[in-house]
Amino acid sequence: MLRRVASRVSMRSRERKLQLFLDLFQPGPETTVVDVGVTDAPFGAGSTDNFFEALYPWPDRITGVGHTELDRFAAAFPRVRVVRADGRDLPFRDAEFDIGFSNAVVEHVAGGRVGQRRFVHELCRVARRVFVTTPNRRFPVEVHTLLPFVHWLPAGPRERLLPFEDVLDPLTSKELAALFPYSVRVLNTGMTLIAIGPE
Repeated sequence: MLRRVASRVSMRSRERKLQLFLDLFQPGPETTVVDVGVTDAPFGAGSTDNFFEALYPWPDRITGVGHTELDRFAAAFPRVRVVRADGRDLPFRDAEFDIGFSNAVVEHVAGGRVGQRRFVHELCRVARRVFVTTPNRRFPVEVHTLLPFVHWLPAGPRERLLPFEDVLDPLTSKELAALFPYSVRVLNTGMTLIAIGPE
């Protein structure tokens, strides 16, 4: 039951993020987008992974980047260019893309704030504009699991209680903005923080 509720909340949140992305950036069929942090999963059947590729009007203009094998992703999204790479070391030229997109990934980047900053700087390097989202550390419910307050615990206890194989290091608005090499606007929707830049 809780998983179904979490999935519905997640889907509504993602639909709002996509609409905001479309409204702010007004992309068209020629706009190139790099999505850093895709997972090796299709979209649907209760999963909101890779919603951007599933719902974006021009999937053939997306380059999806993930750090694991991406065979299922490639099969689910045949029009998307697929690249396996570490988001902290992207194999792209400076300003190769019009827009860099990353949804709920930066909080999972290893290496603490240094690793997160490197991830964000790489996205800013390869894209002219960026749209980066992360759960709001100040929000009382951990948005992946809908458990209250658990994400406020120190790293050790938090990692033992949450069902993640990787890191979960949530951010505040100020901490998110500090990761960028230039000034960004951070929107706080309650559950989610969205950094848009350059401002």
